[in-house]
Amino acid sequence: MPSPVQPSPALIVTYLTHDGAHFDRAYYDEHHMGLAREVWGAHGLTGTEVFYPTDPAQPYACISVLRFRDEAAMAAALADAGTAKLVADVANFTDIVPLNYTAAS
Repeated sequence: MPSPVQPSPALIVTYLTHDGAHFDRAYYDEHHMGLAREVWGAHGLTGTEVFYPTDPAQPYACISVLRFRDEAAMAAALADAGTAKLVADVANFTDIVPLNYTAAS
């Protein structure tokens, strides 16, 4: 029997596509997510997952899930001054405005 999954808070970042939208997957994977791990790793970021649609008719260019040790860790990460670098970096890979959600599993 599998062990129960411990609940962990998450930041879910979605990129809802639009006609003519630009999203550079290689940059996102190779640079932006590395920057997120660099900035937020010290605050209890425990894992990241990135999902891309398999069907181009799906409405999202990308959905990412960033998991944290606990709510306090996520709050500290989001309050970190380095978060401004992450926000500014978005323009380097997309013209889509990301939508962020906090959740717990």
